[in-house]
Parts: sequence; C-alpha cells; structure tokens
Amino acid sequence: MDIIAAISTTQTASAIGIVRVSGEGCFALCDKVFRAANGKPFSAQESRKMVFGEMLDDHGRIIDRGLAVRFSAPHTYTGEDIVEFNCHGSPVVLRELLGGLFAAGARQATAGEFTRRAFLNGKLDLTEAEAVIDLIDAETPAAARNAAAQLDGALRRLLEPVQGSLLEITSRFYAVVDYPDEDIEDIHPEEISAALSTAETALTRLLGTAQRGKILKSGVRTAIVGRPNAGKSSLLNALAGYERAIVTDIPGTTRDTVEESVLCGGVQLRLIDTAGIRETEDAVEKLGVERSRRAMESAQLVLAVVDGTQGFTSEDEEILSQAAKCPKWVLVLSKKDLSPATYTGELKPSAVISLSSTTGEGIDALEAAVAELFPAGNHADAGTLLTDARQEDAVRRAAVSVRRSREALEMGFTPDAILTDAEEALEAIGELTGRTAKEEIVGRIFSRFCVGK
Repeated sequence: MDIIAAISTTQTASAIGIVRVSGEGCFALCDKVFRAANGKPFSAQESRKMVFGEMLDDHGRIIDRGLAVRFSAPHTYTGEDIVEFNCHGSPVVLRELLGGLFAAGARQATAGEFTRRAFLNGKLDLTEAEAVIDLIDAETPAAARNAAAQLDGALRRLLEPVQGSLLEITSRFYAVVDYPDEDIEDIHPEEISAALSTAETALTRLLGTAQRGKILKSGVRTAIVGRPNAGKSSLLNALAGYERAIVTDIPGTTRDTVEESVLCGGVQLRLIDTAGIRETEDAVEKLGVERSRRAMESAQLVLAVVDGTQGFTSEDEEILSQAAKCPKWVLVLSKKDLSPATYTGELKPSAVISLSSTTGEGIDALEAAVAELFPAGNHADAGTLLTDARQEDAVRRAAVSVRRSREALEMGFTPDAILTDAEEALEAIGELTGRTAKEEIVGRIFSRFCVGK
C-alpha cells in the first residue's frame, strides 16, 4: 500500500496538533521533513521513543519544533509502519507539515483510511472499527464505556462461541459427506439441537439489547409539553444550565420548537421545548401548537409540565391524556418554590416530580426518574449492547436463520436442509464481524469516519 498522511487533530487552533503517517517506507520519507536534535536520521531512531527536533516544509525550511515518534509494523494501529508528529496546534503549521509530507511522496488519507487499513490488516474486526467512531462521538460516560469495551473486542468475544458451535456442526456434517471413507463420527441430531438452541438463546439475548444501545448512542427524543406559561422553557433552561429558551410572563412566548441536548441522570436527552398547547386564533401560534402535538407523538419520553400554583385545568387533563399515549412520560409539577402541588388523577405517569426550575429543588429527583426509566446498565454490560442498525439487522437475520434450522430439525428434515439455514446464520454473523461483509458495506462504515482516523 502507498503512504498516507493526514492531520489527526482539530483544524482549529489548539495547544498541540498531530499529523499521522502510515505505510511501508514512511520512515525514510519522514527523514525529509524532520531533523532530529540528536543528529541521527529519523529512520534510524529507536521505535516507540519520542524524539525532539525540527519540522520542515516542502522547501526544507523550519516551520516548528516538536516531537516525532515512529512505530514499527506489525505492532501498530494500522499494522503498517506509522509516524506521528506532535507539534504546536496552529492550523498553518499543520498544513505546512502536511504539504512537506505530500512533496516527499505521501498522499492525503481519505476519511477513515487509517482504521480501514487496520481492518484490512486484521487489527480490528468491523464491530471494533465501528466502536472507534462510536467512541469519538460518545456523549455520555456510559456510551464511552460501551464503545471502549467493543473496541476491546467485547462484542466479537460474545459472538465467537455462537460462531464456533455453528461451524462445528456444519463442518462435521460436510466432512462426513465429502470423506465417507474417513473415520469421522456422524453428527447426531442431539448435538445439532443443543448447538442451535444455545446459538438462538445467545442471539435473541443480544438482539434484545438493541433498543438500549440506540438510546445509549443517540439519546432519548424528549418532548416538554404543557399549557402556556406552565414552566416548560424554564425547565429546559434549568436542565441545559443556561438561558437556552426565552422566558417571560407573556403566554405564548415559545411559538416554535426549541431543541437542546442535555445530560440528565446519565442519559442523553434530546429535549424539544414546545409551544404551549391551547386553543388559539393566532395563525403563527396555531402552527406552533400543531408542531407541539407532533413532537409529543414522536417522542420516546414526554415531560408533561403543569403549573403547580394553578391546579389542574381541563386543558391540562387533555395534554396529560395525550402524553399518556407515549411509552414513557413524567408529570412535572412546576414552581414548587411558590406552591407545592400534588397529583391525584387517574392517569398513571411513569413518575410524578414536583420541582422548581428557579431554585433547582427537585431536579435531582427528575434525574433519578430518567435514569430509572432508561437504565444504562452496569459495568458488566459494557460492550454487549448493539448500537447500530447494521449490527441489529445482522443479528436479527442470524437469529431467524437459527430458529428456522431448529424448527426444521424438530420437523424431521434431513441434516443438509437443516444446516443450510445454519450456514445462512454464519453468513450474517460474518457480515457483522467483517469476515463476509461486502465491499459496499465496509465502504459505508468507513465513510462515517473523519479524515485522520
């Protein structure tokens, strides 16, 4: 493979910037852009040891002084020789150094090409490669832990016993068929049944993590609804920690949806502050109310806010009845600092929280309720959650194929018919890990990466 280079840190000014190079021959190439203070050529420096020196542009002029380190194949991220330059994080300096590398013979790395080379060289499977971008994009500690564990191979290790048992029964069957003169023990129906049952249980359990995984990765779409001046925008601001939405005593201030992402109880909430729901003749406000209703219908969680100082009105009851159609909804009694309120209605919200957005009293109770509604799981669960639609689809197809195979066995089908479905399950698992993934799928995965990773 040719030599690739890219800036691996932010393109804005920062304290430190990193330029990464990978490919056979990159050590000698970097001799042209780095002059070590110890006088030795960079290609002769000790592997995995930082060396201080001068970075040079394409004309050999000094552009910075910093550190460089070489990593020798195959024990590197990409499986190839790698060089990393650590210099001051000026975008100009980084571009000049990159230009020097291009002049010396390297080319610009494409998005995700370093990680793609790691995959092609057997350093990562596809689940681990996807974990790299998940770790970069993680917005909660739980999401970071799950991605880090998957990067360490947690998902692959979970699938290896399933893959191994299915390979065992299929390979033994074909060995008996293809080599009838060899002394190979026949595969018995009981062995096939046990392997299929174990595989089906494991795949079904893994498939059951997909919903939690999506929430961990993408957050919970949350609508804040209520009458005008109920305290919706104040709640948004309290959770966001700054004045995200305008708050006034004038009803109908919020006329469109206002969105903000916040961490609440360790869960990422994609908050949507909606227009106050009421009957109105104002054309603009009416559009806002309609958007509020749509936001409530599509939400995974509804925070139904009722003004605790005014009691429940017929409009409140109508809003609560709409909120109750959401799988999970919390009744928030606002303005606790002015007048503590209680709820005695017939509807059964997931939780009832009395709080004050002004003083912060009760916010911790709301965070606890959200954490209970959307549990991130314990440390033992890290790495075992499906966080991607591609992963979920592959596991679902594998589970369906194993189930068909088991049902065919129970119906008395011949082993060749039974194991055809088992082979389809192996194909689906191979797509998940990358063993049998098509180039189109691989390309789509790595297109999500930034340049330099």
